[in-house]
Amino acid sequence: MNISSISSLSASLTAAARPAPAKPSEDQKALLQAVKVVNSAEMFGQENQLTFRVDRAAGIAVVRIINRKTGELVQEIPNEQVLKMAEERNGR
Repeated sequence: MNISSISSLSASLTAAARPAPAKPSEDQKALLQAVKVVNSAEMFGQENQLTFRVDRAAGIAVVRIINRKTGELVQEIPNEQVLKMAEERNGR
């Protein structure tokens, strides 16, 4: 019994089930470019880099400065306490 066609069908179905990643908007592309410029200029030092993320629970964009070598969080704006307050407000 030849099962190679079943294996390829299974792989095709698995690939088709995954949602395609959303294309970034023009604003997102501009933000990514700005972050690259800031990081290449080493505005936060040679060992640090700027990152952005969205805290979904709080519904807030978060700016983070991360140590490139250790991955340690250097600074986060807004801080964890503000994020928790926003989460509580959104949870009501």
